[in-house]
Amino acid sequence: MKPVSGSTSDGRRATAVFVDANETMADEMTSLLASEALDVRINRNPDITTANLPGLLSDASVAIIDHTALPTETARQCARLKDVVFLGTGARSYMNPEELARAGIAVHTIKGYGDTAVAECAFGLMWTAARDFGVMDRNIRAGRWLRCNAVQLTGKTLGLVGFGGIAAELARLAKGAGMTVIAWNRSPKTFAGVEFLDLESVLRTSDVVSLHLLLADETRGIISRERLSLLKPDAILVNTARGALVDEDAMVEALKTGRLRHAALDVFTTEPLPAGHPLTGLPNVTLSAHSAFRTAEANRNLLSAALAHCRRLTAG
Repeated sequence: MKPVSGSTSDGRRATAVFVDANETMADEMTSLLASEALDVRINRNPDITTANLPGLLSDASVAIIDHTALPTETARQCARLKDVVFLGTGARSYMNPEELARAGIAVHTIKGYGDTAVAECAFGLMWTAARDFGVMDRNIRAGRWLRCNAVQLTGKTLGLVGFGGIAAELARLAKGAGMTVIAWNRSPKTFAGVEFLDLESVLRTSDVVSLHLLLADETRGIISRERLSLLKPDAILVNTARGALVDEDAMVEALKTGRLRHAALDVFTTEPLPAGHPLTGLPNVTLSAHSAFRTAEANRNLLSAALAHCRRLTAG
């Protein structure tokens, strides 16, 4: 089969449809398809809604999805749909894999494609928060010459909550910067130069806490109001995992009262972050638009893995 790319209205049949490609990812996918014998249509129309998914996927057995919600009842209306390739690990934020499985639709996720990219983002957010770069940037742009007293991270303790590939990369970076690294993981782990402790000890001991857990029923809200209260008052909280891991209301309260020094966030309970959300008005918050993995290298790794899924799923 020849590679196919185009808009939702081109009238051509496709085995797989990339539902929500932004311009960068669409171009990268087109480049990869040039050497692939796969029938994939790339939807470049950004106005994707739940209502138009059945039409978009009417002829597809595989949907490639980046950030679009796929309710189970909507998926049932896609008569030929058998598989969903989700671009990442957090499919549960956008669909219910168990319900879809009962409807005869399998959800496939992709791990490891952006471990270095996400770790570098968390590392950058940590330093930005420690140095208050965001606060000074906003004030200088507004004509105010504001100087902030920073936190020196060399010699401080980084606590990792969850320890997979991303956390391992962040541990490597932090140790290279002279930080002590401790961690908690849901299952036993060992890693050179990292001490593993119980969750409460990690939260109490760390100067910076960085979250690296998948979102599941057991992890939703794991950083609760009670656990937030265990953090040092001058601690920094970094989240590049999933917003729903944290009790957002409790975090906002801790930031407002000074109980938490700073939150550096790439993910939120509701995305995009609504206009006027309390987090947007707090000076001690650094915000990033769920872009931790978005590097050219990670995009290529991610889309190459997605096409590998498509080859396997459409074989024969």
